[in-house]
Amino acid sequence: MINITERGTMLEILFLGTGASIPSRERAMPCVAVRCGTEIILFDCGEGTQRQMMISPLSFMKVKGIFITHMHGDHFLGLPGLLQTMGLSGRKDRLLVCGPEGLSAGLDAILSVCEGDIGYELEVRELSHGERMEFDGFTVSAFRTDHTAPSFGYKLSEKDAKGRFNKKKAMELGLSPGPDYSKLHAGETVRGVTPEMVIGPSRPGYSVVYSGDTVPCAELSDAAAGADILIHESTFSEKESKLASDHKHSTSVQAAETAERCGCGMLFLIHISNRYDDKGIIEEEAKAVFGNSVVPGDMDMYTVSDRTPKEGRGFRRLPPKGS
Repeated sequence: MINITERGTMLEILFLGTGASIPSRERAMPCVAVRCGTEIILFDCGEGTQRQMMISPLSFMKVKGIFITHMHGDHFLGLPGLLQTMGLSGRKDRLLVCGPEGLSAGLDAILSVCEGDIGYELEVRELSHGERMEFDGFTVSAFRTDHTAPSFGYKLSEKDAKGRFNKKKAMELGLSPGPDYSKLHAGETVRGVTPEMVIGPSRPGYSVVYSGDTVPCAELSDAAAGADILIHESTFSEKESKLASDHKHSTSVQAAETAERCGCGMLFLIHISNRYDDKGIIEEEAKAVFGNSVVPGDMDMYTVSDRTPKEGRGFRRLPPKGS
């Protein structure tokens, strides 16, 4: 469990794949699942995503949206198989798949040579900078990033939660549970008692920013300003900064500098190159700049909730489903 601030309701973040370019024994290709209320979305969909979801507590049948950052294979090639498996499993609900220019043509090309219909409504949208998708309780907006292919990062913004209802004060003011409380929640005044007298201020929702592959850029900094959680690629150690620049990737220190400069609550470093047997190198470099930095492993899940103590920090590795 991890608590960022005492705000919002609850988010769950599951790191399904945290590697870069090619899979390893320890790390699958990039994919991060976020559950907000009952809705699940995926950021990127690398090879093996559906298998990772099958051994996780989350159901791929409940995914409402998939957001692809760019059309490099390690971020995209898990999508066709997942879409087909959803259909074979009897999915009927509409699915939204978003990404940069080229997503529609690429997906059409792959699915055209795969036998069988999907069997459910698939909406594919190629986004523009600043475009926003609405879900139940949150939005996801796209922002341009700077990589070797057309690319986006994404920001999930949870909608504000209602203020807390002070039942004790309401009773002291002579109100009764039931219709009186319902009217106050609806904004009505009941026997001289206004909503502001018994309902606290609204609680701002959480925000999660997912960088995708990029070098540091103004659009990412703008999106990450004040974010509770920044999930940032860290393909290279700071020692390989020249290599990172050449391939338009970020180092651990660059990611941490962005988190520090933007006032983020927590930094998660993913898209780690297989050249690093000891991933602690990446985490230590980041922590030296931004203390709340973590390199998660595949299948690590974090919960962000106002129902846990503010001081309670840490994470647990999820056991396989059914264990």
